[in-house]
Amino acid sequence: MIETTAELEHACRELAKSDFITIDTEFLRESTFWPELCLIQMASPDVEVIVDPLAKGIDLKSFFALMADSSVVKVFHAARQDIEIIFHLGDLIPHPIFDTQVAAMVCGFGDSVSYDQLVQRVKGEHIDKTSRFTDWSRRPLTEKQLDYALADVTHLRDVYFKLKEELEREGRASWLTEEMAVLESRETYDLAPENAWQRLKMRLRKPQELAVVREVAAWREREARHRNVPRGRVIKDDAIYEIAQQQPKDTEALGRLRTIPKGWERSSAGTAIIEAVKTALAIPKAEMPHLPRQSHVSDGAASAVELLKVLLRMISEKHGVAAKMIANSDDLDKIATDGENAQVQAMQGWRRELFGNPALKLIGGGIALRFADKRVEMVEL
Repeated sequence: MIETTAELEHACRELAKSDFITIDTEFLRESTFWPELCLIQMASPDVEVIVDPLAKGIDLKSFFALMADSSVVKVFHAARQDIEIIFHLGDLIPHPIFDTQVAAMVCGFGDSVSYDQLVQRVKGEHIDKTSRFTDWSRRPLTEKQLDYALADVTHLRDVYFKLKEELEREGRASWLTEEMAVLESRETYDLAPENAWQRLKMRLRKPQELAVVREVAAWREREARHRNVPRGRVIKDDAIYEIAQQQPKDTEALGRLRTIPKGWERSSAGTAIIEAVKTALAIPKAEMPHLPRQSHVSDGAASAVELLKVLLRMISEKHGVAAKMIANSDDLDKIATDGENAQVQAMQGWRRELFGNPALKLIGGGIALRFADKRVEMVEL
C-alpha cells in the first residue's frame, strides 16, 4: 500500500501513461458532513495500486493532477460519491469520466445495476462482499480488506472494455457523453446553501412557509459544513417543517415546539433560527419561493399515459436501454398533457430520437400499438 508522497508520484506517472484508469474510493461519512477519504484504489492495464490517504505526511497533489489530466479517461462505477470527495478535497472535477453504471443502463443491463451484478454478468465471477462495510479508517487493514478493495478496480477494467465495445458497436457513445456532462458539472456537487431546501421532501406549499424552510435549511447547511457534521445532527427535517408552520418569533415560542429538544432554544443555534425566521418573513411576497404547480392529468391524458407506458417498455426492450434511463412517470404525464411543449428530459437529445418523437406520434394519432406474435409493435397510420 502506497504511504508516501514519492511512491504516489511515481505511481501516478505510470498510470498517466495509459489511455484510461479505473478508480474507486473507500470512505466514511456516518458522523461527518464531508466524506472522510480512507482509501484510493486505481488501476490501468499494467498498474494496480492502493493509496493510503491517511498516511502521515502524504501529499495527494499528484493524484489530483492525474484526475485533471484530460488525456486519461477516469472510469468509475456509480461515480457521484467518489467525485464528490475529489471535488471537496481537490477542488476539481475529474475529466473525462466514464461511469460504468450509467453505461450499463444505456447498454440494457437494467436499472441502476450494481457493481457485483455487472462483474458477474460480464466476467462470470462473484465478488466476496464481506469486507464492504468494514471500518476503512482503522489501521492496519487486513489482506482480505486490501484484496476486496483492489478487486473493485481490477474487475472494472474488463467491465469498461466490454461496455465501451458495446457502446461503439451500437453507436451510443455520444449518448453516454451527454450523461457524463451532468456528472462533470460543478453545480452537481457545489450546492449553494440557499438551494439546500430543494433537497427536502416538501410537505408545505404556502410561499411564506417555503420562505422559512429556505432560510432555516440554508442556515443548517452552513452550520453542518462549518462543524463537519451530518445535517440531521444540527436540526432534523421534521423540525424545519414545524418551524415553517409555526413561525416562532422568539426563543420562548421556539422552545414550545415538539421537535425542538428541551433547552435547545436557549443556544446560539436557537437564536440563529429565530433570525432566519424573521429574515424569511421580511421577504416581499412577490419574492417568496413557490413550488412548481402540480400538473393535473385529465382523464383523456391519463389514458394516454397508459399507452405511453406500453410504448416506453416496448422501446426499452427493443433497443436494450433501461426504461428508467429514457423517461420517468413525470415525463410521461407532461408529454401526455403538454405534447411538444413538454419541458422534460425525454424530449431532448438521444431520448427524443428514441422515445420522444414516437411518443408525440402516438398521442397525436400518427401511430398505433398492436399486439402480434406475442409482442407489442408500432404501426404507422
